[in-house]
Parts: sequence; structure tokens; C-alpha cells
Amino acid sequence: MAKRQLKLGLVPTGVGGPGDSNRWLDPEIPVDASVNIDWYIDVVRQAEAAKFDLVFIVDSQFITQHSPPHYLNRLEPLTLLSALAVATSHIGLVGTLTTSYNDPFNLARRFASLDLISKGRAGWNVVTSGDAGTAGNFSLPDHFDYDTRYRRATEFLDVARGLWSSWEESALVRDRAAGRFLDPERLHRLDHRGEFFQVVGPLNIQRSPQGEPVIFQAGDSDQGRDLGATIADAIFTHAATIEQGQAFYADLKGRAVQQGRNPDEIVILPGFFVYIGDTDEQAQDIQRHYREQDQSFDQALAEFGRPFGWHDFRQYDPDAPFPVEALEHAKSSFYTQAKKVTEQAVEQGLTLRQAVERARVGRRSPFVGSAQTVANEIQRWFDGRALDGLNVHLGHPAQFRRFVEEVVPILQARGLFRTDYEADTLRGNLGLSIPASRHQPRVQRQDAA
Repeated sequence: MAKRQLKLGLVPTGVGGPGDSNRWLDPEIPVDASVNIDWYIDVVRQAEAAKFDLVFIVDSQFITQHSPPHYLNRLEPLTLLSALAVATSHIGLVGTLTTSYNDPFNLARRFASLDLISKGRAGWNVVTSGDAGTAGNFSLPDHFDYDTRYRRATEFLDVARGLWSSWEESALVRDRAAGRFLDPERLHRLDHRGEFFQVVGPLNIQRSPQGEPVIFQAGDSDQGRDLGATIADAIFTHAATIEQGQAFYADLKGRAVQQGRNPDEIVILPGFFVYIGDTDEQAQDIQRHYREQDQSFDQALAEFGRPFGWHDFRQYDPDAPFPVEALEHAKSSFYTQAKKVTEQAVEQGLTLRQAVERARVGRRSPFVGSAQTVANEIQRWFDGRALDGLNVHLGHPAQFRRFVEEVVPILQARGLFRTDYEADTLRGNLGLSIPASRHQPRVQRQDAA
């Protein structure tokens, strides 16, 4: 059995994602980074040189004037990843697309195209969309409720995977001497009729070297965890402490077992900012400086409403008790996140100001210190089964360089992280098997070294 090894992903959010409204003031970040393909190519090549498994592109399709800068103006994921595919050779290319505001045939075709362009490096982060306002951009009066969103997502994935199975491995004969391009017996219609979708098929594009894109999932509600345990190859999550990470890890892998799956075939990849200094104390100072500098209280208060369906918290007295009635506005949005915020505020007797301040500067990373300290803590989480790898938020470029140049070599020297890619595909590098087409026996295919 292959030795378990740490996985690494890069999450670039350009001029600043949630909680980082002022990151774009860093002179090392181009002011148009979020739409600058040259910037993306540069940072992703840095990650590939360090042998990262993947780059992870987050996305949403609704903004307000209070959205963070990166969300206001950013490239569409599959367009961006297609450009990165021809500028890189090994790193995985993972994009966030919603099942609530797409159709399976179109999305399956676009991801299959990225998978072929990249020679088997595509991944899909499956989301159901938490920004309730998105409905207004797709000719719908209301956002789907939680249960509907997850039923739709489950069926959507089933249809997409059915379409990716349209072609058997030997369907395309391409025999010039015989004048025979296709073996029609090996091309299959889908003929799906379900609650949400009716799709005939077949898909008009062949399977890739990794069979089909790697499926990522990021929901933290019970429905989201069940969906991930059922359909995902990898999970993108968050954990503030090793204990939280271990609890999520055990819960998700346990749910996978209940679904009849091998828990080792699901990779848990929580996302973190990492802060590195010459000493632990200096790193703590760096983290404190950036948390204070990268978002003001007024910016944080305006952004605070996002998980609550963009409810405007500026209408309340910030020094009064937290307004628990605001949770009502989160029912079709990021309800799990909003519920946690509300429950913590009530349990700890927080004012609105205190809750916002906690969100603004209280997001302490567990990976802060000298390169040695950060490497030790990553190993502790990895050995303690709190994660299978990290999605590293790019943040400030100087910090990412220190992680690549100082922390990664320590992890490599300890045998925790690769010194070269094992495979040409994302599945191969994540240690995942190639899924067989539904219409033929399981394929055992060795990735090229």
C-alpha cells in the first residue's frame, strides 16, 4: 500500500477575498490581479515548481457594492483554468461551479473540455450557491431552499457522471485504412429522466486520461456533508483547531463508509492562511499586522451580512447585543455559517461590534511561526488525521514565497511531501483511482510518470 503523503493546493484570490478588502494595497499585488492572466500564470507556476497538487479557483455569481474586491471583478473559472492549462504541465486545475444555476449537459461538456485540454488535470468544486441573490441573475424569483438545492445537486452529479460515461475506451476507432471512425456499439445514450433534469445524451466529447474530472465539495451542513460523502473525491473545508479538524475528518470519512465507499478515496483539504517569520514571535506580529491592515471595522461590518443573505447589519447599534433575529435572513443563504456565528454570539454574550471584530481580526491561523514551527504543526495535523492536505490561501505574496521556499523543503526532507510529481493527472497525484465508464469493466490504467 502506498505511503500516505500530504497534499497541497493553492487558493489565489487576487486583490482580496472575504476579510481582506485592503489586500490590494500591497505593492506586490497588481491592482488588476483578479483579472490579470499573467499574474495567475506566475503564481500558479510558482506552486507547480513547488510540486503543489492543484490550484483551487473559488467563485460566485452575485455581488453587492460591499463584496470583497476579488469578488467584484474576477475571471470566470473555466475560462481562466483553460488558459492555465496550456501554461502548466502537472498541477491540477480545480474550478468552482454551481449546480443551482447550470445545466448538466453544458457543464459536463465544459469540464470534459478542460480535462482534455489539460490532459487529465481538471477538478470540479461542486457548490449549490449560498448567495441567495444569485437567483435574480438567472431569471428566477427565489433561491432554492436547502433541501431542494442538495437534491438537485445529487441528481446533477449523477447526470454529469452518466454523460462522462457516454464513451467506452475503444469507441473511437479512427481506422483510416478501414475508413471507420466510430464503433457505434460503444457510444451510449443516457436517457435520464429525473426530478430536475431530462437529458438524452450522449456527451459529444470523449473521456480524458483520468477518466473524468475530480469532484470536490465544500458544504458543511448535514446535507453538504452527506453530499460530499456520497459523491466527492476531495473535500474543501475549514478548521480553526486540530480538534475541529479531527472531528470533521472522522465524521466525513465515517459517512463515506456508510455509503459503502473506501474512506481513503476521499481527500480532506481544509483551507488556511499561513504566516511565517524568522521567529515565532515575528510571525505572530505579521499575522496581527495583516489582520488589522487588510480590513477596517466599517468594511467588515458591511461584509458581515453575506452569510445572512446580505442582510444589512449597519442598521443596528453596534454596541447592543447581537441581533439574533438576523438569522432569519440566512435561511436560503450560508445558513450553517450564519447559525454558528449567531450561536457563538448568544453563548458568549457578544455585542454586534464584538462579533464583527472577531470576524475581522479573530481568524487566527493555526499555522503561524518560523518555518520549522509551521512544518511541525502541519505534520501534527497530518499525523493526527485532522487533514490529508492543505489548501493554502495565497494572501500576501511574500508570505507565499516563504512557505514555498522555507516550509515545503522541510516537509519534503521529512518524506511528508513529494519532491516530484508521481503522475501526469490530478487523480494520479492525489492517489485516486480512475473511475470506470458505466458501460465497461473497471479500467486499470497506469499514469505516465
